[in-house]
Amino acid sequence: MSKSPTLRLPTGMRDFAPRAAASRRRIAETLLEVFERWGFARVITPAFEYEETLALGLGGAGRAAAIRFVEPSSGQVVALRPDITPQIARLIATRFRDEPGAVRLSYEGTVVRLERAGKGQRELIQAGVELAGVGSPAGDVEVIALGVAALRAAGLPRPTIDLGHLGLAREVMEALRLPEAIVAEARRRIAKRDATGLEELLREARGPAAAVRFAALLPELAGAPAVLARAAKSAPTPGIKRALADLRAIVDAVEARGVDARLHVELGEVRGFDYYTGVRFQAFVPGAPDAVLAGGRYDDLLARYGRPSPAVGFAIDVEAAAGALEVGAQGDGAPARDELANGAGGVLVTGPLAAASEAADELRRRGKRAVAELSGLTGGALDEYARRWGFTEVVRAGARSVSNAKNGKTKTGRK
Repeated sequence: MSKSPTLRLPTGMRDFAPRAAASRRRIAETLLEVFERWGFARVITPAFEYEETLALGLGGAGRAAAIRFVEPSSGQVVALRPDITPQIARLIATRFRDEPGAVRLSYEGTVVRLERAGKGQRELIQAGVELAGVGSPAGDVEVIALGVAALRAAGLPRPTIDLGHLGLAREVMEALRLPEAIVAEARRRIAKRDATGLEELLREARGPAAAVRFAALLPELAGAPAVLARAAKSAPTPGIKRALADLRAIVDAVEARGVDARLHVELGEVRGFDYYTGVRFQAFVPGAPDAVLAGGRYDDLLARYGRPSPAVGFAIDVEAAAGALEVGAQGDGAPARDELANGAGGVLVTGPLAAASEAADELRRRGKRAVAELSGLTGGALDEYARRWGFTEVVRAGARSVSNAKNGKTKTGRK
């Protein structure tokens, strides 16, 4: 006897039932509409491509997260995209190589990433933008303002924008002149705000004492933008001073623009060390344990594809945004949003098949969501079916029999 297949998904993969799918579709479509209003044209890139091409634009973490396999037709190694930004960089470097002005592109799609220690993979739905050809701070402020506007349009509460600067982290690490063997561990301890552990490693630094003292402060240099003034007073090198001044200019411009967000500065930000070149930002909202938006400046990225240009962008995690909206609704004491009913509504038409189908066709021509009921449900079962599938009206073809699918009450009357 043949063994029946196990009807389960790989670790990290999931289905979305109609209401969950509708919620995520609404969020993604809202984000794309905002991006378009801000002049970002949508593009679509493939789910996988040659690994060597994709790897050009990935940092170390991105390369480790890529799922690879051999393409049967060519025998070459291809990879599922763990990040869409390198694909946009490739697109800009090829299709828009001779564009003299700014290039504004947006996207929406899924990425798949291997989890740490090979425990499985994770599929994410992302929507984001890339702005090429505009330097800091003008480009940074533009995309930060856009990100906040998009989150607010999707229904999320006022976010907190966490700002760091990878140029600062890079300047600090170079000034320390640590033995190569402990550089990665030093970055890890800074990221974990492990001041004691970092102090132990700094004993091996061969750089100036002022640089060592400044590095020891990084785990605690976080908070309101006023922390930048404190950091500037003890900045030990011209490069560190320039990075702080750049971040100060970005903060000032965001505040002057009136962006509807709280600003939080994190000078110990070292994630994305081999990817970002300047500001790195994340957006946090109540109800989401992790960032719902992440991005930053990567001025070296397009050069890897043969078209040097400044660039900055972000990606919004659609699933995280949907989760925050669901938790937020429950936390307020308000009912969870029914995306099928509230987002679309619609009419379920009963009666003889030909008449019901004709009536549903007519309703759709008028722009309504409409379905002919084909399975013969009646009474309470019909009302329950309408409720489950988001229909707010039930109409009998030939006679008006409207049932409120939310409370089951029905009004009947001849046309």
